This record gives sequence, structure tokens and C-alpha cells, in this order.
Amino acid sequence: MKTRGLYVHIPFCAKKCNYCDFTSYVYNGNELGERINSYLDSVEKEIEFYKNLDDDNIETIFIGGGTPSILNEEQLEKLFKIINKNVNLEKIREYTIECNPGTLTIEKMKVMKKGGVNRLSIGLQAIQEKHLSFMGRVHNLSDFEESYINARKMGFDNINVDLIFAFDGQSFEDWKATVDYVIKLGVEHISAYSLIIEENTKFYRLFEEGKLEIPEDDLYIKMYRYTVEKLKENGYIQYEISNYSKENRNCIHNINYWECGEYYGIGVGASGYINGKRYTNFKDIEIYNKKCFNGIKPINFEEKISRMDKFNEKLMLGLRMNSGIDEKIVDILTNEEKNFFNESINKYKRRGLIGFSQEKKYYLTQKGREISNSIIIDLMI
Repeated sequence: MKTRGLYVHIPFCAKKCNYCDFTSYVYNGNELGERINSYLDSVEKEIEFYKNLDDDNIETIFIGGGTPSILNEEQLEKLFKIINKNVNLEKIREYTIECNPGTLTIEKMKVMKKGGVNRLSIGLQAIQEKHLSFMGRVHNLSDFEESYINARKMGFDNINVDLIFAFDGQSFEDWKATVDYVIKLGVEHISAYSLIIEENTKFYRLFEEGKLEIPEDDLYIKMYRYTVEKLKENGYIQYEISNYSKENRNCIHNINYWECGEYYGIGVGASGYINGKRYTNFKDIEIYNKKCFNGIKPINFEEKISRMDKFNEKLMLGLRMNSGIDEKIVDILTNEEKNFFNESINKYKRRGLIGFSQEKKYYLTQKGREISNSIIIDLMI
């Protein structure tokens, strides 16, 4: 039986970050509490649509957002009861919840521990107050430090920290200081993403108005190389373009995504991939709630993955990982398609941007990772 993951989306935030295009909602005061409680009722109804979850071979759970840690203790307890009564926790190897500093208290962490969570993912992004303000974050560095110290006190020994680099106004020295700071903390996992300006964000509007600049490629490459080399010196293994971990601390849930494994997506705007079909739920919370309460799966879009989509997805996601893609990926291609792919990949091998391992896998070299997007797009059929 295939192993699968379970993703649960919590769409509520204290404030929308300037770079974020994820499905999220901001409410205040009593309305926030009412909205969360109503939404959790919907989540409970949706998860019960998948009646075989308890018997399925689910090994990872990831609660993302939004800001899941914005829920209070009672709401978190309700969420964990919903999930845990539908999943066999004895099979769970990794149970992650995303948290933002300023919303993560000791009391909430006690509930998380009791609910089965064994991995925290905390959004730091940068250590400089001016950059946190620029990105629209609602916390400062001292908020993060308090959350991190309390997490260690509560016994969490698998913590990821999210970072962002290569954005307007950030110098190389700023990024270097952030990387060095997180290394000194001794976190088990680091996700370091370069900023992508997405549509429907404040940053996109500023960019369109000419009020926000994209750093030069040379600065991005300098920052990226420093990240890779400095983390390697300090015992962090780069196993994916943007992800680094200490030994045996890779994110199992995300690896399942990158290896095109199957997973359930629960919640507004969540996506899943089950039995060769990909689906995405409605992003409008009112529609999502209404569908669930009417006993209808809140799926807005569903498709059977085609042969070429499957190839391109395996290529795109697999090359993000340092281990690369198996040479047998071409087995589903026609002879003409194989010739095109082989010509393209040999071109990058000659330039030293793609290598071929003893395990018979194609992988991006360090130089290749620096321009990964252009290479991957060129290789897609």
C-alpha cells in the first residue's frame, strides 16, 4: 500500500503578509472566534467524506496556513480531535504545525504536544526589524526568540525555521546575519526561499507601480551560495533547492510532495492528489462552508493527471531535490519525445549544470540550482 500524507489548511491570519498569495482571511475580535469555530465544523464534515482515512496508510500530517497558531487552546483541541479521530496516529511518523511568533504560547504548545504534534515550523523570515516591517510581518525578533525558547522548554526537538532572501532593501550582510543567527540557534531544519513576487499581493502592486525592485541576479547568487556553503559547514544537508536539515531531519511530508506521492488536502483552497487524480477545493470560505454543511465535497476542480503532466511534474519536482530524477523517467515518452529530452539534458550536462549519479539519476549541480527554473522549464515537454 502506498504511503500518503494529510494536509489541513487553516486560513486565518492576524494580518496578510505583503508577499503572501496563499488562501487566507483576516478577521478581528469576536468575529475571528466565530469564523474559526464555524470553519472547524466544516473541516470536520469534509474530513469525514474520506471515510477510509483511518485505514489508509497515512504517515505524515501537516497543518498549514494561514496561521494555525492563531487558534486558541480550545480551538486547537477541537482541531486535533477532528484530525486524530479520523487518522491512525500509531502510523504517523511526522506531525507538523506551522506557527508564527507572537501567536505561539506555552499553553498552545501543551495542546499541540498532547494532540500528537512532533514538529514545529516557525516563520521568522528575517532578523532585522525593518525587513519584518517591510514584509508586513506582525512579530519582531524578540517574539520569535520567546517562541523558540518556549518550544525547546516544551520538549520540541524537531523545529524548522522559514527564511526569505533576495528582496528589495536586503543587503548581503543582512542575509548573512540572518543565516548565522539561525545556525547559532541549532534548529533541525531550515527552509530558505528567495522572494517570488506573486500576483494578488501587495508586493505585486508595488512592483507594477515601480515602487519595488528585484535584486540583481549577482546578489541573489551570492546570497544563495553563502547559504549552501555556510549551512554545509555547520552540518546542514541540502536535500532540496530551498531546504536544509541536520541528519535524519528532512521534512518527510514535503518529500512526499516532491516525489509525486499521494496526499489528502483538507480545508479551503487545499489541494490533494489521490488515485491519480488531483483536486483543489474552493478558495472562497463562504462557498467552502456551504458545500460542507450541505454534505457535498467542496471540490472546485478535479482532473486525472495525463501522461505528459505526470512526466513534467516528476521532472519539475524531482530536479528540485538534490537526489534528482531517475533515468527511467523517460520510459513513458515516445521515441520523438525521448530524443528531444536527451538532447536537452545532454546540453546541460556539457555545460556542467546537470550531473548523472551512480544511482542513475539526473540531478542539478550547484551551478544548475542557481538557475534551476530556466533549466526545468526548458526540459519540460
